[in-house]
Amino acid sequence: MQSIKDKLDQLAKALGKPVIDTKPLDYRSLRKVYDQQANDDITRLQQSAKIKRIDNIYGQSDLNPKWTFANLEQDSQDVMEAYSIAQSFIAAHSDKAWRESGSHMMLFYGDYGRGKSHIAGAIAHQLIEEYEISVLYRQLSTLLEMRYSAYDFNSQDNIGEKFRNAYQQLLDVDLLILDEVCVNETTLKKNAQSWLGNLLRQRLADNKNCILITNHNLAELEHALGQYCFESIKEYDTYKVRFSGPSRRQKVVPEIPEGQRVSGYQPNQVK
Repeated sequence: MQSIKDKLDQLAKALGKPVIDTKPLDYRSLRKVYDQQANDDITRLQQSAKIKRIDNIYGQSDLNPKWTFANLEQDSQDVMEAYSIAQSFIAAHSDKAWRESGSHMMLFYGDYGRGKSHIAGAIAHQLIEEYEISVLYRQLSTLLEMRYSAYDFNSQDNIGEKFRNAYQQLLDVDLLILDEVCVNETTLKKNAQSWLGNLLRQRLADNKNCILITNHNLAELEHALGQYCFESIKEYDTYKVRFSGPSRRQKVVPEIPEGQRVSGYQPNQVK
């Protein structure tokens, strides 16, 4: 006597349909299939969560998206050396003991347009992608202007509260990048020196890392920041990187050949 399965198989053949193997899987096979499906689901969830975390870090970082190593022109010795130091700094983050051993600072100094901000941003991008390091990029002059505005008690835009929130971010973020340090400043005001020195010392105590970017040489920077603030920098495990190559910024006005230059003011001539 034919079983129901045999009859269904014959019907399937008559209709030209494939015969379905309904042989039940054993427990171990089923468990293996279900475990794999569960692991795949967990992996997808983890990847999705990581993408969201990285997006959140980028959202607060204020980084230039073009500042990546892929866009970096290694066309001079100073940039190649800076790139090598940057890669060593990034690779060190894989060592948990190094990350917890103290505070580290990279000090980039040199003239305008040499690639200092670009490499700092590229370091930040890679640390976010590989280690989910939180990053904040700020210009020091902007922070000081906000700080001075916070003392305007007649202000109606809650600038004081905004500055307190901004200052807390400066303390909490894993990597703080301060650009344009003492730009157009021979010497910072004493209260600004103290404020920056205290910020760096608090981050030092919490094992937080920094990158400082300046157009001054080291002697000028020490004078501009003052002894108290500069001593804060010395407390860090500091990597000093000097940028001395050619400017990579495009010229706004083309150079005029020496023989065609006209010196002094030339008024319009009325014919």
